[in-house]
Parts: sequence; structure tokens; C-alpha cells
Amino acid sequence: MELTAPLYYDELVAKCKQGDVQSYNALYRRYATAMFNTSLRIVNNSADAEDVLQEAFVAAFRLDSFDYSSTFGAWLKRIVINKSIDVLRRRKLTVIDIDNASVDGIQDDELPDEENIKLKVDEIKKAIIKLPSGYRTVLSLFLFEDYSYSEIATTLNITESTVRTQYHRARHKLLHTLKKGGKDE
Repeated sequence: MELTAPLYYDELVAKCKQGDVQSYNALYRRYATAMFNTSLRIVNNSADAEDVLQEAFVAAFRLDSFDYSSTFGAWLKRIVINKSIDVLRRRKLTVIDIDNASVDGIQDDELPDEENIKLKVDEIKKAIIKLPSGYRTVLSLFLFEDYSYSEIATTLNITESTVRTQYHRARHKLLHTLKKGGKDE
């Protein structure tokens, strides 16, 4: 069955390239929810995520640059992530420079023990939403989208060491917020 699934997706994309409206609808239904959630994790705003979703599908349905070297879903996800990052840039996303930043007053010895924190998924999501956009973006790309540090650095036009620092600080700030019962200081 695994062998036929990629052929089905390729066939569906091929039908889209021929202008088959039902195939466009099928691709949209298959990927819309996942792509909306991907964008929402990055932009943290439903209206912006909906706009990103629409823009991504408009761009994807041109199918100019889709060459079957990856699955349609992976290709579409890259478009969604790039468009989500563009939204953040338009909002003037501030990525903290590691040379001129503090860790928000959190000392390493004050950090909560990760293994002792047992919270529900909803509480973690709420805490992630409270993170500054730069932290949230790096954390989401690394944890949820499985981007490497170098891929994040390239995507955000920052250095890999800045990505590592942003991720480390985001993780500590998230753990600190969770330890405080969801209240960030």
C-alpha cells in the first residue's frame, strides 16, 4: 500500500497540472488543516494563518516549480512556512542578537527540572503562544516542523549560533513559564 500512495499523489498533482478542478479540491481538502496548523504555530494569529493558507495554495496550484523530487505535502509545507515567515517579517519580527541580549533574568540554577513538569498539551500550547515571536518561530520550526538549526538560520536569514541561542532561550523561557503555572513574568 505504501508503494501506491506516492503514485496516487503524483497522479493527483498531474491531474491538477491538466486543470482538473476536482483534483485541486482533493489536494486542498487533504492538506488544508495541517497547513493551517503549521502556519498558526508560526504566526500565532488565525486570520494571518488563513491568509497564509490561501496564498500558499494559490502559489502551489500554479505547480510551476513542483518537480516531484519531494511529496506535494512537503513542497506545500515549505511554501506555507516561508509565507508564514514573510508575515512575521512584515510585522517586523525581532530576533534577539545574542551579543546584546539577556536571558530575561532567568538564571540556570532557577530553571525548573524538565522531568518533573507534567502538564497537559493545552497548557503547553498556551505557554508557547505567550513566547515572543522570535522564540516561538525558532521553537516551532525546530520542534514541530523538524527543521535543523542550519535550515532555520537560512530561512530566517540569521546565523546558526543565533538560532541555537534563540532555541535554548525559548526552551528555558517556556519551561520557566510552565513552572510558574502558565504565568510569564
